[in-house]
Amino acid sequence: MAAPSEDLALALELADVADAITLERFRAADLAVETKPDLTPVSEADTAVERTLRERLAAVRLGDAIVGEEFGSSSEAPGGRRWIVDPIDGTKNYVRGIPVWATLLALQEHDRVMLGVVSAPALGRRWWAARGAGAFASDGLSREPRPLRVSAVRALEDAQLCVSGFDGWDDTPSGLDRLLTLARRCWRTRGFGDFWIYMLVAEGVAEIGCEPAVSLWDLAAPQVIVEEAGGRFTDLGGVRTVDGGDALATNGLLHEEALALVGR
Repeated sequence: MAAPSEDLALALELADVADAITLERFRAADLAVETKPDLTPVSEADTAVERTLRERLAAVRLGDAIVGEEFGSSSEAPGGRRWIVDPIDGTKNYVRGIPVWATLLALQEHDRVMLGVVSAPALGRRWWAARGAGAFASDGLSREPRPLRVSAVRALEDAQLCVSGFDGWDDTPSGLDRLLTLARRCWRTRGFGDFWIYMLVAEGVAEIGCEPAVSLWDLAAPQVIVEEAGGRFTDLGGVRTVDGGDALATNGLLHEEALALVGR
């Protein structure tokens, strides 16, 4: 079994591979886009990234399972290890030429996510973390990785709330009303969307991020990054999981108060 540092190094290498593929096709006039059965778009870049990362992982981590957004799950691994891949989180942005999208990679051992990488090359940003080793980011402002730490804001009235939008909130009883109640209590609300809302919490520039309809591959990498930055990450029922179908990430200090307002 590889050492944790070796797994993280591999994840960062895979992110480099993904970035090369996604950037080459970003804003390409001939980008091929199809509609999946759930009516969400998938581009040729989505499938190319996931296929390439699966091939690489199969070659260097033969005993590990893989689950990805586009090609589903491989067989279970005897050691309980599986890689979780979202080739492009924010495909709707990607196909419209909006630079807010990222490749998400995570390694899960049994029920615990051990490391995560979020790479947003069109923004020039990358975030990563491993259990017990802290969370870090790099960007165009500095070539040196910088440690991440959530904010120390203790009052909702001073907090910034990030959401992806209103989609999904009105699919549950009083969902949109609960979101608006939380938003009205907070100092400021912005719809940065997708992976970025969680990275802003991890960076300490926002205090709360929540989404009503997300999948395992959307949340695995962000969870470990937020937690290693000192934050808290649960579903809207307050359970610490990446497989609950929704999510609430906070600086930890505001989690219970936010959960009481927006939780299910």
